[in-house]
Amino acid sequence: MDMFIAVVPNRKSRPTILLRETYREDGKVRNRTLANLTDWAPEKIAALASALDAARSGNVGTGMIELLATIPHGHVHAVLGTLRRLELEQVLLTRRCRERDLVAAMIVARVLDPGSKLSTHRAFGHTTLGEAMEVADAKHEELYTALDWLLARQEAIEAKLAKRHLVDGSLLLYDLTTVWFEGDKCELGKFGHSKEGRSNKLQILVGLLCNREGIPVSIQVFEGNASETGTLEGQIQKVRERFGLKHIVFIADRGILRSVRIKEDLGPLGLDWITALRKPAIRELIQKGAFQPSLFEQVDFAEIEDPAYPGERLIVCRNPILAHDRARRREELLSRTEKELKGIQDSVNRETRPLHGKDQIGLKVGGLLNRFNVGRFFDLTITDHRFAFHRKEAQIHEDAALDGFYVIRTSLDKQTMDAAETVMAYKGLAKVETAFKQMKTEDLEIRPIYHRLADRVKAHVFLCMLAYYVEWHLRRDLAPLLFGEGDSRLAEAQRRSPVEPARPSAPTKAKRGRKRTEDGFMVHNFRDLLRDLASLSLCTCQATGSKLPPFKRYTQPSPYQKRAFDLLQLTPP
Repeated sequence: MDMFIAVVPNRKSRPTILLRETYREDGKVRNRTLANLTDWAPEKIAALASALDAARSGNVGTGMIELLATIPHGHVHAVLGTLRRLELEQVLLTRRCRERDLVAAMIVARVLDPGSKLSTHRAFGHTTLGEAMEVADAKHEELYTALDWLLARQEAIEAKLAKRHLVDGSLLLYDLTTVWFEGDKCELGKFGHSKEGRSNKLQILVGLLCNREGIPVSIQVFEGNASETGTLEGQIQKVRERFGLKHIVFIADRGILRSVRIKEDLGPLGLDWITALRKPAIRELIQKGAFQPSLFEQVDFAEIEDPAYPGERLIVCRNPILAHDRARRREELLSRTEKELKGIQDSVNRETRPLHGKDQIGLKVGGLLNRFNVGRFFDLTITDHRFAFHRKEAQIHEDAALDGFYVIRTSLDKQTMDAAETVMAYKGLAKVETAFKQMKTEDLEIRPIYHRLADRVKAHVFLCMLAYYVEWHLRRDLAPLLFGEGDSRLAEAQRRSPVEPARPSAPTKAKRGRKRTEDGFMVHNFRDLLRDLASLSLCTCQATGSKLPPFKRYTQPSPYQKRAFDLLQLTPP
């Protein structure tokens, strides 16, 4: 007698799978059914079929499973699992719908492999993401419709994030950056001061609000030539009206939070703030003797008062490393400028075809000084036939006196926040800069922007913020396997002063030096870690030579992958 598996097709339903055996009766070979296997898992049926085939052939123990296809899955499992652990789908909308699935899939795809919406659509079939989110059949036009849906819900989504990460009295970090465009059709794109050195491109201005830890809660797009200080009023209104927070401590840099904004926007509402003085104001404090620079040879920060800032606290800080870097940079720029000015001078003095004309010489010199931004340090003499220059040593010395100094300015009293805490709170703006860096680089690639419609640009920027929200939590949880600081609190605790630069903790130094974690795993950067997880695949298999339907199995996770999933509080697939 031989046992075998039979597949009986059904016209309008799935085939029936039966375990049968052959036997002889009255000299004839007959079949009888031993069991109905239709409800068995496909891989279980295939394993049984393989065992029966091996037993018949006598090759017991040989593999009889054929691998039809593999598709990367581990990185999808990590990012999508984190998104769901954060309940971000419920933040998008409490009930499931097609648009929510598409937006969630686009968020995951941007963390995995950022690209255009068309490449995102194609990528749904290159990993298990399309199948996991049930959007593998989506058309790329649907992604644009989903973006429109996302923008319509931006206010509600941001309100939920604010409720999750902000409370009355919270510190709120606010900063701006520029993002450049490809093309010239979008009404938001304007020429303005580019923080990316792309003055030849149209750009937009992007404002980001984060909590004290650097978790993003809101993002807004402005025209590329908008005034930085003019964006603050809308953020205050958003926080008070949409988020329902009546007392928030705004932290912004000196270019955004100026005296006029403090007086007109924050003061009347009784809101507290932390910012810094601009260089002319610091120079004025030194000139009128509000503090002596020589004092900071013994200390690196001190609190002062000045009648020009009534009801405010001023905390003067001096970073010697920053002072050294600034002095070096200034000397490099002065030397390069002198070298090129000497070239212009030689052009004026040469015998053949000299550069003549006050206007022509001035045009050359002006372009050079604007490029290096050190024109204030040179005394120039320009006539139709002569050009001379020399350094203004007194002005250079006066500027050098400011090297390494910055002054924190705040409305908070000492009982609420002491000087050291205030300095650290202001330096928290670096977390917003980190967010911009990761959104702009290969991590999330917010730029260049190809969308032409203003609303699509806004939706694209908001999508990138949500992707960074997921990535922020991924990086925090996976920190033991990454080169970055594993415990920021430990690094802050070992600081002798809030002014000194952040230094890695001892465990982080050891991890970077050995390139391995304490438990022996290889240390990766974030992108390489995702690539490592992607090697965990979903395989499509079939019993060799069988008519049984194919089945799917995951490859076994490596110890490293298991460790990553443990850190993410996820069960390996």
